[in-house]
This record gives sequence, structure tokens and C-alpha cells, in this order.
Amino acid sequence: MEFELGEQAEALRTRLRELLAEMLPENWAGPFSDDERVRAVADRVCQRLARERLLTIDWPAEYGGAGASVWEQTVLREEMWAHLEPRGAQYMGLSWVGPTIMRFGTEEQRREHLPPIAGGRVVWCQGFSEPEAGSDLGSLSLGATRDGDGWLLSGQKIWTSYAPIADWCFLAARTARAEGAKTHGVTIFLVPMDRPGVTVRPIDSMLGVLHLNELYFDGARVTGADVLGTVDHGWEVIKFVLGHERIGIPRYARDDRLLAELSGLDGAGGGAFGLELVRALVHARLARLLSYRAVARREAGTLTDREASTARMAAIQLDQEVASLALNALGPNGIAPSGGGELLGHAEDIYRYARSATIASGTIEIQRMLVARALTSEETT
Repeated sequence: MEFELGEQAEALRTRLRELLAEMLPENWAGPFSDDERVRAVADRVCQRLARERLLTIDWPAEYGGAGASVWEQTVLREEMWAHLEPRGAQYMGLSWVGPTIMRFGTEEQRREHLPPIAGGRVVWCQGFSEPEAGSDLGSLSLGATRDGDGWLLSGQKIWTSYAPIADWCFLAARTARAEGAKTHGVTIFLVPMDRPGVTVRPIDSMLGVLHLNELYFDGARVTGADVLGTVDHGWEVIKFVLGHERIGIPRYARDDRLLAELSGLDGAGGGAFGLELVRALVHARLARLLSYRAVARREAGTLTDREASTARMAAIQLDQEVASLALNALGPNGIAPSGGGELLGHAEDIYRYARSATIASGTIEIQRMLVARALTSEETT
């Protein structure tokens, strides 16, 4: 399989690097901060990209995109992640909320939600995980109880990244008790975060601000207009979301930049460190190729859990490997950085963030189980 991305994709990569060099402040550390000045940078980047129809480049023109190829979209994602995700919390809406609404939404929902996402003007959060339902999402219990022509939401979500600054929540709730498969009876609601009965409580963690939050629903009311897809059959929507989410973050792109900076350190070419560096470089190429295979399969409509989860496992393990290598190479300077490269100066923050890589979007154990099931199924057919 050939993965040359072509002249258009490479021209786009050059253009994106020019834009980011122009727009990002010196020593940009990423957007996940409660500092209004940092968030303002992310807003400006998103709106500038939107004006040039780059923010949602592979969306149809009618929804604010440019009708570009999935490979141009892949380049966009690579450059954003390699530059510490200057789109900020908006990447969630861009990567999978928008495509999911495009796939399952009514015409009214598309008209309401897609233009603000494509215009870089809205932040979404994901209401999936619960204290007793993380990777086993079919066990979720946040309830939606019938109330006239709508439902009343009651229960708790946890993790819920960016909830304090989100405008909307993509919420999974239980509208019926599971009979047989526990994934039955789940419904997806699109809920505005300022609706009465919705409360956010931040959780302090090693990840820093915005990443972990509790989200409480105490009688918040939703109606049929808030339902995405079909009542009780939200698992079909969730599977579509996870297929996008698991290959939506090209972690290998930032790791490639980190490895390039590590290669320039004194003594990088020899000894144990040199061997670890070469091993990580090989793993980075492998993660990229596995991701490209998954993207190609999704474009062809043949993507399965095996390809998506294999690509994700390679990427998340690489993330932790490279972050540990960087921190070990820098020694004390990694804890209190004193320069040494655009990304190496943030090695400690990258290391902390990478700790969650093998948990988010389904733990690595879940990914292994999905691959094993797929392989077992192939052997019996």
C-alpha cells in the first residue's frame, strides 16, 4: 500500500506551518489553560482557519468545508497536534461531533450545529464516562425519564474534558432498561450547557485544568429536538463516534517532532540512549503507517475495530515511550525546563498528559480485547 500524500497535501502542510508560525506566540505551551489570553489564541487560530476553509477542510462546502480529501484532513490534524493543538478544546467538535451530526442529525440539527463548528465558534464536551461506566460504556446509568413530550435527565458523568468552557454536551443517557444486550436503551442527546439542572465541578489532577470534571444532571429537561439519531438506539451513534475518535488524534506527529529535537542533543547518537532513540523512531514510523492504513480503510468504508484499535494502541504506547525518553534525557531540566527545543521545553507537561493516553477513549486493555475478538472472528469464518 502506497502512502505518498501527494502535492496538494504537502502544499497544505507548508501553508499550515506558515500560518502557525505567524499566529502562535513564542514558547507556545498549548491551549489547555484557564488563562483567557491563551484561550484567545486558540479562538483566533480557529477563526483564521475557518475563514480560509481549512478548519473543516474535508467537510462538504454546504457545511462550511472545502470538500478536500481525507489525506488533506490528515495533514491538518498532524500539523495541529505537532504544534501542541492550537485549535484548543474545539478539536472535539471538529474531529467527531460535526461528522456525527452530519451522519445522524436531522436537517434542523445540521443547520443549527454545523455552521458554528465550521466557523470555530463553539466548544463541545463529551458526556460518556461515569463513575461506574468508563471503558464499559454499556453500563452507563445516567437516566432520562419520560416527562410529557420530553425527558428529565438525572445522574452524573465524570472525566468530561473542557466542561467548564463548553457550550454543548454530546450526552449518552439511558432511556430504557437494558433487555439482553446492555447497549440497548441508550440515547444520544445534544444538550446546551447553560440548561437549568446542569452543573460542572472541576477535578484537580496531574493533567492540569480543564481535562477532568464531574458533570451533574438534576432534572435537566430535553425534548425530541435534542435527540441525535433514534431513541434507545444510540449505540450505533457511539460506535461511529469511537471509530472517529480512536484515529482522530495523530499523536505520532508530535512524537516525531520530539524525537527530532532529541536527536539533536549531545550524545544522542551513541550508547543506551542512542538505542532507545532509534527504537522510538521505528515505533513512530510504525504508528504513522498503521494510522494511515486505518484512514485509508475508513475512506473505503472497510474500517473495522481491528485496524482502528491497532492504530490507536501503537499511537498511545508511542506517546508514553517518547515522553518518558524525553524526560529521562533532559534530567532535572525536564522538570524545570530551561529551553532546549520548542517541544522539549514542555517535556514535563507532555509526560503528564501522556499518562492518560492508555485510558482515554477506551483503555488499552479494551483495545486489545477488540483486536482479539476481530482476529478470532476472522479465524472462524
